Amino acid sequence: MATVDIPEEGTFLDTFKASFVTVPVDAENGNAISTTEFLDAAESLVTMFDVLGSVAFKPVKNDMLGNVQKIRTRQLAAPLESENLQDLVRNELATKSHKATEGLVWLVRGLEFTCIALTQNLEKSDEELSDSFRGAYGLTLKPHHSFLVKPIFSAAMSACPYRKDFYAKLGPNKEKVDSELQEYLAALEKIVAILKEFLTTPEAKY
Repeated sequence: MATVDIPEEGTFLDTFKASFVTVPVDAENGNAISTTEFLDAAESLVTMFDVLGSVAFKPVKNDMLGNVQKIRTRQLAAPLESENLQDLVRNELATKSHKATEGLVWLVRGLEFTCIALTQNLEKSDEELSDSFRGAYGLTLKPHHSFLVKPIFSAAMSACPYRKDFYAKLGPNKEKVDSELQEYLAALEKIVAILKEFLTTPEAKY
């Protein structure tokens, strides 16, 4: 994995290009989520899999980045209709296409998987990452994966580093790492919940 320079007294989250903590959510416009900032934050989150270290996580990472690219391609093709994710979906489906919408469905599943795994691991100080990720996989991605894909992702879960090694890579100050990660995951959880609810509505069906 490529080494990342963490700022002195900082955490790995400080190296992110964008954070879900600062993704604009327009509460007065149906909780519209700004597309550009969301995609930048998703790309930043994926670098977390590099910290997990194992090549087994490469399929997980590539899957999420591929879905980011599907959404971004639609955004670039119709920028004025894609300023927020909800409008991007509505306007794409109106064209009888659903490539970006499908990409968002899968990206949200991947984000939820990561969010649940890390949140559970933070809350259970005696639980190893492999157990947290395996539990999160069963709740999020596994029900939607084919019998061919499941073993690939299961291998990644088993290849997680020990928790003490993982958190050490996130920064020298464990309390600060935990605090920033909790804030970050709370913001991600909120955004995932908004998108999951929207994607179950009739206007998001394809």
